[in-house]
Amino acid sequence: MTTTSDSADGDVVRLAIKAYAAQQPELRTVADDFAAMITAMLDDAGINYVSVTGRAKSVGSFAGKAARFVNGEPLYTDPLTEITDQIGVRVVTYLHGDVAAVADLLSGEFSVLDDRDLGQETASEGRFGYASRHLLVTLDENESDPAYAHLRGRSASVQVRTILQHAWAEFEHDVRYKGSVPAADVPDLDRRFTLAAGLLELADREFTAIRDRLQASVGGVDTGIADDDPRISGTDLAAFLSAQFQEAGWSRTDHYSWISGLLLELGITSLDELGGLLGSIDAQGINERMDYRYPAGAVRRLDDALLAVFGPRYINLHGNSHRVESLTARLDKVRATQS
Repeated sequence: MTTTSDSADGDVVRLAIKAYAAQQPELRTVADDFAAMITAMLDDAGINYVSVTGRAKSVGSFAGKAARFVNGEPLYTDPLTEITDQIGVRVVTYLHGDVAAVADLLSGEFSVLDDRDLGQETASEGRFGYASRHLLVTLDENESDPAYAHLRGRSASVQVRTILQHAWAEFEHDVRYKGSVPAADVPDLDRRFTLAAGLLELADREFTAIRDRLQASVGGVDTGIADDDPRISGTDLAAFLSAQFQEAGWSRTDHYSWISGLLLELGITSLDELGGLLGSIDAQGINERMDYRYPAGAVRRLDDALLAVFGPRYINLHGNSHRVESLTARLDKVRATQS
């Protein structure tokens, strides 16, 4: 039975809960900062995603976990240290391949204390069910960004899963833990959840096949602009970049419009102009010099190409004012490897 007692073990749990309740408001801010940091990393990398959210474990949830006993022994002898998901970040992606890309990025940017692919573990047992990549991360000692200095020494539990995996997990959790399931219905519900998990895994594969098919079959692009906006439309730019960087993944929809604004600042207002510019540079060489640790999206590939061509002029564009430091570091990397 999972209960606390009046023994010394119970006192340890009560003190831990009291201490956690006192620090939980601060942890909410820390969780938001971890989420903001990871969002900035994903945006800079050009990896597509649906959402990034942060949360601090509720006091009630911490108390329930801290009070667990197994075979009469407390599961945690030091709950404040041993419960590692006090700070959580959830990254939801569109496709399964993006889960691996996010995990690879996090592995390069953080120190990874633990990494479990629960979907793979479930599959290795010949079952369908909960699927999510769980990483426990902490800042590297050499993290130099002063905006995140207060996160040093903290760890965050990061869940990465597709939007279909997320829907299954949330619904399954609500039904099993927040509802009341009659014992007679449990076997049938288990079977239905298993069936749903298998169908969603199949849907994930089909969505990936659709994306790959579209990227492989992109042909000519209509360069016409329907209104008086001098910018290249996000839709036209997305189609153009799919053909230009066929091995690159899709980027977030809003990122195409964002980089179209940067092109306008550079005076590039047509796909013909952009095509001529990209045709004059060694795009593959830039790709190799950047040595991505993850599949860079199309917008990130264009971003690096513009950085290589225009250098400081590109960095100093108004639309890049929020990322001067990161662009400068990337430009230094390109130039150091070119010499």
